[in-house]
Amino acid sequence: MNTNTTQNRKPNNRWYKLDNAAKIVPSQARGTDTRVFRLTCCLNEDIDEAVLQDALNHIMPEFPLFGCILKRGLFWYYLEASDILPKVTEENLPALTPIYFPGRKNLLFRVLYFRNRINLEVFHVLADGTGAFLFLRKLVAEYLQLKHGLPPQEIGADDESSTEEKESDAFDSFYEKSTGLSQLKEMQSARAWQVRGELDEDLQGHLLEIRMSASEFLKKAREYHTTVGVLTVALYMAACIDCMSLRQRKNPIVVSVPVNLRQYFHSDTTRNFFGVINISFLAENYHGDFQEILDSVQESFKKQLTEEKIRETMNSYAALEHNFAVKMIPLFLKDIGIAFFSRTANRGVTCTMSNLGQIRMPEIFTPYISHFTAFMSAPSEQICVSSFGDNMMIGEVSPYETHGVMLNFVRRLSGMGISVTLASNDYDREEDDK
Repeated sequence: MNTNTTQNRKPNNRWYKLDNAAKIVPSQARGTDTRVFRLTCCLNEDIDEAVLQDALNHIMPEFPLFGCILKRGLFWYYLEASDILPKVTEENLPALTPIYFPGRKNLLFRVLYFRNRINLEVFHVLADGTGAFLFLRKLVAEYLQLKHGLPPQEIGADDESSTEEKESDAFDSFYEKSTGLSQLKEMQSARAWQVRGELDEDLQGHLLEIRMSASEFLKKAREYHTTVGVLTVALYMAACIDCMSLRQRKNPIVVSVPVNLRQYFHSDTTRNFFGVINISFLAENYHGDFQEILDSVQESFKKQLTEEKIRETMNSYAALEHNFAVKMIPLFLKDIGIAFFSRTANRGVTCTMSNLGQIRMPEIFTPYISHFTAFMSAPSEQICVSSFGDNMMIGEVSPYETHGVMLNFVRRLSGMGISVTLASNDYDREEDDK
């Protein structure tokens, strides 16, 4: 279904370079890894389509990049302003369906709804999770204001930034030439243990949503003298070991963790601005004590999350873009090279886990909102963690028809005394909204 129209909107005749992270996204979109992520807001009432459309129309001028289409240049892709208007639709496609189609003129996001859920799906060239959540939070706030006659509210400090600040390329702003491509060699990983299963014959993503009490999980993290992020990664690694044979334990479990660079460099951009650290644990070193995994993960986080290391990693990503030889390679050759590099890099990662943290909304809106959840398409397995109020949500996506590792993850949570609720797109949706 066509969800875009071209009336009542004039393009601003602008074009935008892709940020550093976005440059490789179109070349990575293959099969189940559509490079699409979904942010969901579950309300305590059913959605009014007409009001949601009005809300979307109202906020679009604040996010000019969301009104762009993706074009191919000689050396890089770029974004071009368009006259296309986004149209809200009731959900009628599988989750994380491709958004970008080469040669097709269409927006790079969609707004869908189903019963009481608002779903924002975004092609990763536009934004990272932090930037896209700003868009969704603005959309939800505008919807509730229009629907219930609530007074306008600022949704947070990031809402006060200008349009220019929101659309800025932070990678370019903070890049330093002092470090370069050599840092990338230190980021290479050995072949990691891979999650396996029966692939979906239609190459569609299988989603699992896990809900638990945020306060219960935080209490457990404090009992272990650690953070929510460290405990989540350690539990996932333990769940992997529960699935592994003795022979498989010779391969490390590697969890790739995106890091929000806004925490280290002041930026209000809604575009991609993240780095990645890899947390590794060799399963043959596990002797049955969960503390062994936890200590290793915590030490790895501590070593890699220093400002110096984060700066080196960011500069290494940006160095690829600024390297003259790389710049001069025609785009079709870059596509081939990036796709090959991506496949090679995926062999060094078991799973990617993004911790989006606490999602905040003004108190006037909280009675209307149940929770937020995030999902990201993946070649193997991707996990997104977020919280709203006392609802801690884990969204898992994989191309497999079973969720063996995540079921072990849930068993370990239950073993800690944490109550868990599951929902999945593998079954009828009647349970999803309870």
